[in-house]
Amino acid sequence: MRELSPEPEPEPEQERPEPAAAGGHAGEPVGRAGEDAQVIVVGAGPAGSSAAYHLARAGVDVILLEKARFPREKVCGDGLTPRAVHRLIRMGVDISAPGWVRSRGMRWVAGEHRVHIDWPALGRYPDFGLSRSRHDFDDILARHAVAAGARLFSGWKAEAPLTDRAGRVIGVTARSDSPDVPGSPDAPGSSDAPGPSGPRTQTGTGAKTPARTPVEFRAPVVIAADGASARLALALGLERDPRRQIATAARRYYHSPERSQEEYLELWADLRFPDHGPYLPGYGWIFPMGDGRVNVGLGALPHRRHGKADLRVTLDQWLARTPEEWGLREENAQGPVRSAALPLGFNRHPLYARGLLLVGDSGGMVSPWNGEGIAQALEAGEVAAETAALALAHPEGPRREQVLRGYPVEMHHRWGRHYRLGNAAADVIFSRSGFQPVLNRYVMNSPFLLNTLARLLTDLTDKPSRDVIDHVLNTAFRVVPAPKPGRAPGRRPGLGRAVR
Repeated sequence: MRELSPEPEPEPEQERPEPAAAGGHAGEPVGRAGEDAQVIVVGAGPAGSSAAYHLARAGVDVILLEKARFPREKVCGDGLTPRAVHRLIRMGVDISAPGWVRSRGMRWVAGEHRVHIDWPALGRYPDFGLSRSRHDFDDILARHAVAAGARLFSGWKAEAPLTDRAGRVIGVTARSDSPDVPGSPDAPGSSDAPGPSGPRTQTGTGAKTPARTPVEFRAPVVIAADGASARLALALGLERDPRRQIATAARRYYHSPERSQEEYLELWADLRFPDHGPYLPGYGWIFPMGDGRVNVGLGALPHRRHGKADLRVTLDQWLARTPEEWGLREENAQGPVRSAALPLGFNRHPLYARGLLLVGDSGGMVSPWNGEGIAQALEAGEVAAETAALALAHPEGPRREQVLRGYPVEMHHRWGRHYRLGNAAADVIFSRSGFQPVLNRYVMNSPFLLNTLARLLTDLTDKPSRDVIDHVLNTAFRVVPAPKPGRAPGRRPGLGRAVR
């Protein structure tokens, strides 16, 4: 872990110019004694920690800002497909350590039909999935980034991008949640651990201003991994695409020894709106946690005719159908029902603008096929890190900018056709009738169709093709017109904090 000096000295005036605009907190003093780095990553979820880890491994000086303190809760199914496991292995995460629960595949439930689908044995991906609570999953990834050399500042909320007069992002302003000391680069889970103090704001006399005064963190490249709120993207005018839907997920933990050791991730596709309404445009899940608990939840799109379902009522109605011995009843619930938005299918663009790269939920990268987001976040973080590291190998100027503009091109090359087809399926099929038209009795009784559909939904194919299913899916994707990365909007004055 890299340490900061207890009192970073202000840099010369020509290198640290005076703030010229008040930005989002007019009238408040803005500190100038924050930390500099080559890259700042905002948000230490899977996307941000992946980016910080790969940057640090490449020898890039990277700061990772996280508004919460580890460990912390996140709404998630906690199930990881082989795509996500592949990314964890690439990061060197020890998935053989205690706490990781392996899955053999998926169990799909639709009406009277129940089928088991094993994860495929492919050349690119492992043939198993994992489960791990986000309560410590994110903690593990952030620690991994710190061990690689990233500087983590937990308890620091990035509030706005810091921009130069041309509107280019050159850092962020952030506040600490500490009433005394703004914070320190630390290891997750050690909010009170001793260590050198982090950046402190300064007055003209050298005295410390209040700890909650905004602090400037500066870097020539900023990666926004700040989740579905996308605070930094919105500050630059990168709006959500209104044509793309946003799904909603709700989950709750239950004490269920009966189901906690299951080898399959269970998905229910025959759920309905409350009071026997239409089929839910989504599915329910029961994922084993291996510690006596299961993660039970729902994910759904808004219905084209009936709008959003009350997921809490739908959850209760569904669990009443499950066998009593599973224990999925109120008396076994652990904690409240929590919900979150799922931005789907590249619903925010462009993914790069004026020094800011969007990764994970900030860029709307949740799969429109199945609502999976962790695998996509880990992969996008790695691609963003590779792009930033290559860009920084060039001096500031047109060549560096050219490299950074290649990031959205690469992301659309990887997922563009798959997401375009998934967005169409979500609009035409899933948001109208859920999965019922897809998981009909003909499909459920055909192993070939089932495995093809499973690999389509989870994007598990080899390239070049290694079997018939690979060939079918890869051919289908090739005929889908490639989407073009969105263009950056013009600069919106008054957003962010400009400096001379």
